[in-house]
Amino acid sequence: MADAAQIYTLLECAAGYALFQVSAFDEIGGLLEGSMDTVTDLKRFSRAVKLKAFLPFESAEVALENANAVAEHTATDTLKDFLEMNLPSTKKKGKVAAFSLGVIDPGLGTSLSETVGISCRSDDTIREILRGCKLHLERFVKGLQGGTDDKAQLGLAHSYSRTKIKFNPARSDNMIIQSIALLDQLDKDVNTFAMRVREWYSWHFPELKDIVKDNIMFARTASFVQNKNSLLASSSSEDEQHHEDKLAGLTKIVGDEDTAKAVVNAARTSMGMDCSSIDMLNIINFTQRMVKLAEYRHKLSTYLTDKMNVVAPNLSALIGDIVGARLISKAGSLTNLAKAPASTVQILGAEKALFRALKTKGNTPKYGLIYHSTFIGRAEAKNKGRISRYLANKCSIATRIDSFRDDPSRLYGEKLREQVEERLRFYETGAAPRKNLDVMNEVAKELKAGEIDDDDEDMDIVETPKSKKKKSDDDDGEKTKSSSKKKKKKDKGSSTKKKKKNSNDDEESDEPMKMDEDEVVETPKKSKKEKKQKKEGSSSKKKRKSSDDEEEVEEEKKSDKKKKKKRKST
Repeated sequence: MADAAQIYTLLECAAGYALFQVSAFDEIGGLLEGSMDTVTDLKRFSRAVKLKAFLPFESAEVALENANAVAEHTATDTLKDFLEMNLPSTKKKGKVAAFSLGVIDPGLGTSLSETVGISCRSDDTIREILRGCKLHLERFVKGLQGGTDDKAQLGLAHSYSRTKIKFNPARSDNMIIQSIALLDQLDKDVNTFAMRVREWYSWHFPELKDIVKDNIMFARTASFVQNKNSLLASSSSEDEQHHEDKLAGLTKIVGDEDTAKAVVNAARTSMGMDCSSIDMLNIINFTQRMVKLAEYRHKLSTYLTDKMNVVAPNLSALIGDIVGARLISKAGSLTNLAKAPASTVQILGAEKALFRALKTKGNTPKYGLIYHSTFIGRAEAKNKGRISRYLANKCSIATRIDSFRDDPSRLYGEKLREQVEERLRFYETGAAPRKNLDVMNEVAKELKAGEIDDDDEDMDIVETPKSKKKKSDDDDGEKTKSSSKKKKKKDKGSSTKKKKKNSNDDEESDEPMKMDEDEVVETPKKSKKEKKQKKEGSSSKKKRKSSDDEEEVEEEKKSDKKKKKKRKST
């Protein structure tokens, strides 16, 4: 922006807003270019910069509100009113102001220029001037002397950090990030400790590692057996009972009686060295700690599964708990993963290979962390890239549903998993998969049906205690209705009998219908059209009769004339 005649600078501090007026901007700009230590000299700096106004915050809540607004590059009403009160106003609307406001944050400058209409600037000279204003703020504002500004900064820093750290305990992706990091570390440590147990205990019982292959099972067997001589039976009855107990305990650990007997037989002919009690005690202590660490790893895995079902149920249903948690951990949070495009999700975790390919102009990687899902392993070599791209697309949809839906369910994730299965089948057999729109409509219908069922269940639960009363009330109502109906029927029957007697006297009346006292026959009401048709029919009959009579009269006249002619002729 072009330099204006007057320059004002806005300083946001923990105590309030300070507005400074720069009287000799060109001179101070030249001094700053020559020496950056110009702002440290209060005498030289106070000649060019003067305090215009200062607005202290009324409370810690107001200070926190303004700090959050400045961090989000927005101007509060307090700041707008402060600037409008202390900056010179333009006489005509739409005219460019003859001054400019210097701010540290360019985003705040654009917000002020859009809302208030002030020309703002943010460059190195403005930053150096504001550095001097902040350095000498206690000298300009007398109320901030004695460490008041430092206390305000400390209190605001604590409250600002507290609001940034707050999260929803029910849907905390930070717990998932920490759990999956600890789970990966435990996998490495348990494997390292298991190899150490195998090597250490094999000096005493080397044949055991060939019989028991699993690391965790080997450690449990070693902690149970301890000294191999305890498996050997002697002639005494107590030793035989002890031998049977050892064999039963081995069977529980190993899970097979034949394997337990093989361990006992190997102990009889073992080539291992004998260990002292102190050496054996150290071996067993380390082995037991390793077993407890493996048990804790299993508990942590179940905790992660439960947490993923709460935070990201659709992602876990689609790609699994471990892979979904690793994606969230790599992205930093569930929201960041939801904001990432599908192409980023596809190669997430393969950044080194990507940048190496870009540097050497080679082939870019086709997949990252999603390679550990079962879908890519089941696909053929030529289809691995296509299925990874399709799977990344579905993962991005699932994460966005989990992140932005208030009450997420597993239905979307299960349907998306079915779509990936159909796409795998399409690559293998050529069977056409369903469209994404149809699948989403099916899920929406199922969710609506589930909500309706829940509402019906709630209504049934509410209405159950009043059902007996309602039934009794209904029975009483039916009885009263039936009695009133019978009375009405009797009245109608008597009235119809009277009408019958009166109608028998008339000749043109129709025959009356026989009616019992309990029966009621309702005479249908005739419409206007039917009445008109009847009238027209009766008039037409009369006309026909009159025309027939006239024809008969004419015929009689003709016959009389003929008779008269015959008589004359005779």
